[in-house]
Amino acid sequence: MSAALQVTAFGLALLSTLFLLLATCTDCWMVNADDSLEVSHKCRGLWRECVTNMQDGVRTCDQYDSILADHPVKIVVTRTLMITADLLAGLALATLVLGLDCIMFLKEDPCVKLKMCYGAGVVLGAGSILGLIGSVWYAVDVYMERAMLVSHNIFLGVHYDFGWSCWLGMAGSTGCFLASVLLICCLS
Repeated sequence: MSAALQVTAFGLALLSTLFLLLATCTDCWMVNADDSLEVSHKCRGLWRECVTNMQDGVRTCDQYDSILADHPVKIVVTRTLMITADLLAGLALATLVLGLDCIMFLKEDPCVKLKMCYGAGVVLGAGSILGLIGSVWYAVDVYMERAMLVSHNIFLGVHYDFGWSCWLGMAGSTGCFLASVLLICCLS
């Protein structure tokens, strides 16, 4: 039972960590379709802004200025939280691999292997909370930006939505949290 639970938690943690990495690297955190004719589709991300022409499918991307340049707070905070969540989830995944019962590492000392699984669960939980805070921070800021435009009657066909990268970050963080709960609570 314990080995099956560990493998299940490992699979969930691996998939969720991949989701977190993809969310950090991709460029569609906020979708902005400027025109009512839907001629173009604009995605803003943490690293660049891309516009896709819907008629011919041509996509052009503009990189943001240097990482040391002044950026909006939502981008800086989300970058920091997501990169930290990625690093913690990767560290937890490496620790979890060594702590699995099916791996021959430290096979003679099962108590140490169990502590490694617990430790991986704690680190994975910390990473998941940081990733969730980063994803939700960005989503709330997108919502507030849209609400501000609507309240000032500047809503001239501009439509802001959460992009798939934002949803991927939330899904990856939630999956890491569930894997963390499996490792911490259910291994006893």
